[in-house]
Amino acid sequence: MSHYPKIAQLKTVEAFRARLAELQLDLPADERPLSAAEGSPLAGPLEVSEGRWQVMVGNRWCIHAMEGWDANRDGSPSELTLRRWRNFGLSGAKLIWGGEAAAVQEDGRANPNQTLATGQNKQGLAELLSVLKQTHEQSCGSQDGLLVGLQLTHSGRYCKPNDHKRFEPRIAYHHPLLDPRVGIAADDNSRLWTDDDLERLIDQYLVAAKIARDVGYQFVDIKACHGYLLHEFLSARVRPGNFGGDFAGRTRILTTIIRRIRDELPDLLVGVRLSAFDTLPYQPGGEDGTGVPAEYRHLLPYHYGFGASENDPTQVDLAEPIKLLKLLKEIGVFAVNLSGGSPYYNPHVQRPAIFPPSDGYQPPEDPLVGVARQIHVARQLKEAVPGLPTVGTAYSYLQDYLPHVAQGIVRQGWADFVGLGRVVLSYPELPADVLAGRDWQRKKVCRTFSDCTTAPRNSLPSGCYPLDPFYKERPESKLLAEVKAKARISNP
Repeated sequence: MSHYPKIAQLKTVEAFRARLAELQLDLPADERPLSAAEGSPLAGPLEVSEGRWQVMVGNRWCIHAMEGWDANRDGSPSELTLRRWRNFGLSGAKLIWGGEAAAVQEDGRANPNQTLATGQNKQGLAELLSVLKQTHEQSCGSQDGLLVGLQLTHSGRYCKPNDHKRFEPRIAYHHPLLDPRVGIAADDNSRLWTDDDLERLIDQYLVAAKIARDVGYQFVDIKACHGYLLHEFLSARVRPGNFGGDFAGRTRILTTIIRRIRDELPDLLVGVRLSAFDTLPYQPGGEDGTGVPAEYRHLLPYHYGFGASENDPTQVDLAEPIKLLKLLKEIGVFAVNLSGGSPYYNPHVQRPAIFPPSDGYQPPEDPLVGVARQIHVARQLKEAVPGLPTVGTAYSYLQDYLPHVAQGIVRQGWADFVGLGRVVLSYPELPADVLAGRDWQRKKVCRTFSDCTTAPRNSLPSGCYPLDPFYKERPESKLLAEVKAKARISNP
């Protein structure tokens, strides 16, 4: 169990600010969240535009795309998937960033129950959009200011299209620290993408984008984060050919996909969710299971991270991320959603939490440090590339003080939108409650128990089993409890 103070133990804003000061963290925490009627910065609209498109987004709350592990095997939405999208509509957030991580082809799924952005699921994608819009209109009175996209992805190194427990990786290059984790031998080149394979994959992204456009989504998100395929290519320095090596080569597949969509589907906006920095893979270490970084000194200069220093990969280096964001703005990306790291090999960086998933490690730092790291990276990138709207990430761990910090961030211009992920699994009405000035539903606030991660790691749908009565009463809840009990026995 982590020895860091829990947010729930900090009973006042003053106590929360004192903890930030103790950690020497610079985060704004307003005295109280304002309602829309009181002029909350989070209620202010923002115009996003690209080419002939001009869209007024109604407020500054954003819902991140998620993998629910709960679609049907043919990629169509199950009732669990539809319920999650109804909750997105219920949230009151006006920017739905991709909603769902939808694979552009079947072999690119991160699990056998991932949603597909293919022709066979066109009706399913339409149904997701329809239920979200209907619920949003019922909850908010209209669809004014609502901007909804679909996230397009290929899971690359982390593909599990046929079996929840068996990786079937497709990699951009051999990574000496990550290959062993997915069972790839150093001399096994059968998992490497050829340049011809990639040209066909680019075509599939265009097909998926056209399906999304035809269904009615206003934008697509080209996912380049969290260790998935397009993120991995950004660090493919050791890969020869057109899609590796120098900066132009490593960014080519991402920028080619974007250019093709902008050229051939000019009425569709394009966004990018980006892991703007990375760090080393971590694993449990020591008697208490605290995460420790993999040994890397024999690999210096370190060629395997994007936004990480080649001389010290534990440190962030934003030179290339800034260069990439300037390029994305130039080729027509309307906004970027900024994240960092990967849930597969450094989750304390990507998804700060006090309680790790069952197969994880104890956080090596107070999770507030991880929150502040992502917020400040997003701030630096926004300052370096003005005029490119940004969505910030890593707010869920702030818990009771999420609205206070979110309001301060937007007020000070550190990010344009505040993105919410796992917290909306337990408390989907959070944005609507804040903007309406309603009482804070403290019993529904995500405490980062990580069950929404532990469940899918064990072939169960992702949901908030501790706090959402719907999931708490499902039979999977008992199975999850058994999984966690076994994990405690094997790794006390």
